[in-house]
Amino acid sequence: MSVLGVGQAVAATALDFDELYGKISVLGLSFSDKVKSLDGKKVAMRGFMAPPLKAEADFFVLTEIPMALCPFCSSDADWPDNIVVVRLDRAQTFEQANALIEVEGTLEVGSWTDPVTGFVSLLRIVGAHFHAV
Repeated sequence: MSVLGVGQAVAATALDFDELYGKISVLGLSFSDKVKSLDGKKVAMRGFMAPPLKAEADFFVLTEIPMALCPFCSSDADWPDNIVVVRLDRAQTFEQANALIEVEGTLEVGSWTDPVTGFVSLLRIVGAHFHAV
């Protein structure tokens, strides 16, 4: 086991949308073994920013394909299998929804309801930042 020295960063593990879930059944979505093993760890994902609710905020939805509408759901039972909520390390102005971006941050796995917005999510990348690809 290696020990990181001061100033060394842990590399993010690449995660693709098709690796998020192990199976989808009548009981709902089941996280993949890879996602379960990455809970609380640094990940990097590529995708598209869903149209945000406002021009500047500290969160958005990362989608596998460009979307015309914001895909937030009323419950985790309605959660699509090709989106991830991204909570940024700071509020910022957003890119165009059709531009490919890469997001890096810490993966959080499991149902969570944002106490401020009431939005429900199954997967989140928190403390995140993004850049155009």
